[in-house]
Amino acid sequence: MRELVFALEYEPGCNRVADTLAGHPGASIRSLSLHVTQDRLWRVDHATGTPDALADIEDAFLNGDYYADCLATEDCNATQTTQVLDRTAETLVLYSYWERTPLCASIPHIARDHLGDGLLFDTRHESRHYTWRIIHSGEGAVSDFFDELETAVGDCARMEMLRTAVASPSMGDTATGLDELPSEQQAAIQAAVEHGYYESPREIDVGELAEHLHVPRSTLTYRLRRAEEHLAKRHIAREQLPDEPSPTP
Repeated sequence: MRELVFALEYEPGCNRVADTLAGHPGASIRSLSLHVTQDRLWRVDHATGTPDALADIEDAFLNGDYYADCLATEDCNATQTTQVLDRTAETLVLYSYWERTPLCASIPHIARDHLGDGLLFDTRHESRHYTWRIIHSGEGAVSDFFDELETAVGDCARMEMLRTAVASPSMGDTATGLDELPSEQQAAIQAAVEHGYYESPREIDVGELAEHLHVPRSTLTYRLRRAEEHLAKRHIAREQLPDEPSPTP
């Protein structure tokens, strides 16, 4: 099995969910499950954020002109249903079911066409950044998948390849974890350390660092956040590993 990780950065006005999340920087949406057949898609998503953010996210899903994952640029007459499964002050769980038409396009359906059946999807949506992780057999045509996806996305989003590799767990090795990050995230966090972003007080702010790296501020913020999340989780996982048994005398 292989994994394919990439991200879309949506332009304003192209995706209502992305526009909503951009208005609530601390909010995010991650998939709990996602399944696709030739004509249908159903998924469960877990959103976190302030009560105002969750209200706007719910409205974007329930009242948008298009299904949240549809890449069509005009009315495709698809049938969609979204229901709230659970809600607390800071979390929202949504179930969505979508029956597509020949005009519809989505990342899972394009992936199925080129990478085959039995795909596993993991997604995370923060601000205008929509990150996808796809586990596939490795027998499909990855380049054809990206060609069609790029055509479907058009000018609505910038696509960035983050990683393609053999899918395997990596939490139990002895590496620092930095080498497990996509190269863009490695470069971002290394530059942040070198330029004093993590000093107290900071010697550079994120805007200045983004200008130095010649990337948009939002892109750098996203890369740093994802790198910090990975390294923090890896550190906690290593701290929770049981001590190795003492050698038998």
